[in-house]
Amino acid sequence: MSRTKTLTFIALMAALSTILSLPPLVIPVTIGTFPSEIHFTQIPILLSGILAGPWAGLVTGAIGGLYMSWSVEIPFIVGGLALLGLAAGFFAKKLKLRPLFAGILAWCVQAPYVFVTDYTWFVLTRPMPPPVALTTVSTILVKLTVEALIASVLTAIVIPYIKRPGIFTSEQKTNET
Repeated sequence: MSRTKTLTFIALMAALSTILSLPPLVIPVTIGTFPSEIHFTQIPILLSGILAGPWAGLVTGAIGGLYMSWSVEIPFIVGGLALLGLAAGFFAKKLKLRPLFAGILAWCVQAPYVFVTDYTWFVLTRPMPPPVALTTVSTILVKLTVEALIASVLTAIVIPYIKRPGIFTSEQKTNET
């Protein structure tokens, strides 16, 4: 894939990731006393990493996570989503895993990061005692695991339709210099 196509794809996926984190495309839920949302912002991040590679996934996740990070006031979301895209790309491109497995394993890489950063954030910035923070973060991790599984399945379903037009085939010749 040419550099121009890759950059365009990253920009499109980062924008889509942001859009999928906005109401009305999210489902509001309350986790204990913590307001949260079910969203599908991971799908474009996984697509970018799996189809365009680890660095594309990293950039897509970082840019795609900016709005969500700002809106929920947890700055570590950017890093977590960047890590998700990087890991998905690594598992798909370097280890040649199928998209479903690449997405699930990418979440397994991201989950410890989410646990440590969210727990630390709640204990240090919110008046939350450590046991309450642990319960809140554990519940958030369950929600994020469900989201990651759904996103991985949907990504695996969508990829053949994206590949069909030839956007991501190495056989395609370009006249770009």
